[in-house]
Amino acid sequence: MSLDAIVGRYVHLELAGVEHRVYFEEAGEGVPLLCQHTAGAHGSQWRHLLESDEITRDFRVIAYDLPYHGKSLPPTSQAWWSEEYKLTKDFLMSVPLALSRALGLERPVYIGSSIGGHLALDLASNHPDAFRAVIGLEASAATPGGYLDIMNHPRVSNAFKASMMYGLTASTAPEAYRRETEWVYSQGAPPVFKGDLYYYSVDHHMSPEELAGIDTGQCAVHMLTGEFDWTATPSASEATAQQIPGATYATMAGLGHFPMCEDPERFLAALRPVLEKVRR
Repeated sequence: MSLDAIVGRYVHLELAGVEHRVYFEEAGEGVPLLCQHTAGAHGSQWRHLLESDEITRDFRVIAYDLPYHGKSLPPTSQAWWSEEYKLTKDFLMSVPLALSRALGLERPVYIGSSIGGHLALDLASNHPDAFRAVIGLEASAATPGGYLDIMNHPRVSNAFKASMMYGLTASTAPEAYRRETEWVYSQGAPPVFKGDLYYYSVDHHMSPEELAGIDTGQCAVHMLTGEFDWTATPSASEATAQQIPGATYATMAGLGHFPMCEDPERFLAALRPVLEKVRR
């Protein structure tokens, strides 16, 4: 019998005044590394980081499912079905903050992609005391235009959304991992993807003043974006990073919108130098 070293557990977090049962998986020891998945997906996107002996030797990797995603089912204490699901900046920021407190983490490193990449910048701007560093993948100041009714129309299936996400992966990535990324997207509850895009395209909109005000001496900011990402583009990410004093930016050659799960080997090559900086 062969068992992975990854351990999965549930933690009860109070978020926006409501208790949520949140699922997370972890592996490794060392600097805590909180991992946020993309819109409409769940924490399994980070399985390659969790499975990497090279990473877990120095980092306690923690990947969580947002409420309403993956194994983090909606709360039973309220009639959530009577309201439209809509992910806001304040709620999204509250999740890693509450999880960090609940697990007793001391100024962890935060990493996230897409909505998680945007969240890296919002956390650095609003909660720099809570994190020693943030790593924003596929992040930029704003990505308008994605909050569309078609993403939750009864005649539009999850297969359509999944095929769109397949098109956001790099054509050079291993086919098995591109298909795995697509598979994860086919599993989401129908309203969730559109609701997550409210944050991605509407509620996340950082001004030049906000970006310039980020203190990277208190919370370091590192940004990485895939060469083939056509939604949060390399040019937008680089322009955003240039407005944050002290931030670093690099384009990841041969990668798309889901670097951690579409081509983990190439992603690790890009991430390794950043992790070496934040570990010191």
